Amino acid sequence: MTEYGRGYGSEPWHPEDPLYGDQGPYGGQAQQPQWGGQQPAPQQPAPQQYRDPQQHPQQYQQQQYDGGWDGSQTGQLPYDPYDPYGQPQPQADPYAGAGQDPYGHQGGYPQQPHHQHEPHHQQHMQQQVAQHPQQMAPQQQYPPHQYEQPVEPPYEDPADDWRAEPEPPREPEPGHAFFADDEDDHPGPDDEPRERRGKRNGKKNKRRSGTTCLVATLVFAGAVGAVGYFGYDFFMAHFGSAPDYEGEGSGAVQVDIPDGSPISNMGEILAKNGVIKSAGAFNEAAGENKKSGLLQPGTYSLRKHMSAAAAMELMLDPKSRNGLTIREGLRAGAVYALIDKKLHLKAGTTKDVAEKQIKNLGLPSWANDSRKIKDPLEGFLYPSTYSVGGNAKPADVLKQMVGRATREYAKYDLEANAKKFHLTSPLQLITVASLTQAEGMTHDDFRKMAAVVYNRLAPSNTDTNQKLEFDSTFNYLKNQSKINISTKEIRNYDDAYNTYFYRGLPPGPIGNPGEDALKATISPDNTQKWLFFISIDGKKTEFTTNLKDHEKLVREFNQRQQAAKQNGN
Repeated sequence: MTEYGRGYGSEPWHPEDPLYGDQGPYGGQAQQPQWGGQQPAPQQPAPQQYRDPQQHPQQYQQQQYDGGWDGSQTGQLPYDPYDPYGQPQPQADPYAGAGQDPYGHQGGYPQQPHHQHEPHHQQHMQQQVAQHPQQMAPQQQYPPHQYEQPVEPPYEDPADDWRAEPEPPREPEPGHAFFADDEDDHPGPDDEPRERRGKRNGKKNKRRSGTTCLVATLVFAGAVGAVGYFGYDFFMAHFGSAPDYEGEGSGAVQVDIPDGSPISNMGEILAKNGVIKSAGAFNEAAGENKKSGLLQPGTYSLRKHMSAAAAMELMLDPKSRNGLTIREGLRAGAVYALIDKKLHLKAGTTKDVAEKQIKNLGLPSWANDSRKIKDPLEGFLYPSTYSVGGNAKPADVLKQMVGRATREYAKYDLEANAKKFHLTSPLQLITVASLTQAEGMTHDDFRKMAAVVYNRLAPSNTDTNQKLEFDSTFNYLKNQSKINISTKEIRNYDDAYNTYFYRGLPPGPIGNPGEDALKATISPDNTQKWLFFISIDGKKTEFTTNLKDHEKLVREFNQRQQAAKQNGN
């Protein structure tokens, strides 16, 4: 296409036809030929419509020099001073009108589209005249066409002009004002000048702009607040200190820590009872206190609103513990006495309850042995610290101890280990553990002591003929704790628990073994065939594999005992 879409292409100029070179197929001016050694003639501007220069001399002078335009180069209409809004007039008949154009040509010219404001166009034409004076000079004049007649401007009724009144403001499309497009940012080709639209829609745009800014500010503030809140929560959860009270607290409160409670559960219980502010603070205090591993379940006398560190220190103090502690190896009779004392009961009360309610205390089925047992609860009152409040009852305390023993024994697969060591029942394995606990002086002795039990029970044992010969069993049946027992007394006493008199194990446990004794029972020291043991000084146990070495140690023991008597000890 030709420039600005004014025609399908350039056509040759025929000087003989005064109109052929002035107009193209669509009312535009055709271009001059590019051949024949002739220079192309300057293109002629097409005025909007014919106006008599004599009647409007100022108008034509302004169009020619100030407001002149080159339709062949810009494709735009001139500014009409009679149009109140500066808009292009309807296109006239290309052959309408007569007279001379501003450059001396006869006849009228068709109108061209107008998309440019007059001030800018005047400046453009002044530049064109300065740069191309020859092209902008008037061309040869031609006589007017024989059938061209002057055309008067049509009458225009102001009431029919749709631009007589300002356009009503357009309503915004549905949707949130924050996402609405500002029409000033996207002008169309037919939009009015920005100055005029700004005057008409200024208040509306300002109102919309203010609303958008307010919504954006609120959204931004909400986002910042959310980020700040969750950021602070995340920081406090991962890097900040847990909420905590300060000081030693005040008042008094009794707190029960159930059996098997870890540190985290202890903190939750303390916080629930108002002792500390948060379980997290108690966990932090436990991490900083090297003795926190010594905390045990039980009933504690504490204070309200204590710091976590102060609460832990008080719980580690034995004076604050209201629980009942059962040490390893303690016999059932001694446990009954402790319960009576703790609950301020008459001596023997708990023992009577144990005998009468033995079936309701939760003993496992394998605890019922057909052999005569002095106390069915022996071996099932597990060593630990139990929560015993002032209003507790003996049966409740006994159930708590039996339940703890059952849970602990389940960890060792008693049935399988009993078969492994040629025992008839899990109860016999607990019995071995009670013997190991009673005869061992230290934890290091337990594994060798368990090996002594298994080696003496073996059919190949000809040194003791499958007799254990433990003083601890005789002391148990006598409910005593003696070291010096005469050989005549111990070997001639007929009782199922007297291992000097009967072969094999006693009918049942002789105490309540702890964790170390249980582990040693299922994992004895088999590095050598230990058969004998003795403690010469009462502090260290000596183990031997033969009777000769053992008799030598026995002589040393007797000499020490005689020296002690002479010194009055």
